[in-house]
Amino acid sequence: MNTKISKYGVRPVDRPKIVANKALDLRNELGKQIVLSETKLVLRTHTKTFKKLADM
Repeated sequence: MNTKISKYGVRPVDRPKIVANKALDLRNELGKQIVLSETKLVLRTHTKTFKKLADM
């Protein structure tokens, strides 16, 4: 990738690697709010899918 960037006159820069934090605590009030908002979003996005599943 560095050669591709260098072709366009941009100097590549080394970036530090960021390690992902996979710990997510859903036991407190903030966690409950995350679950509720994500659930509402999924239900709003996939309304027809859930209706079809309910009618099976």
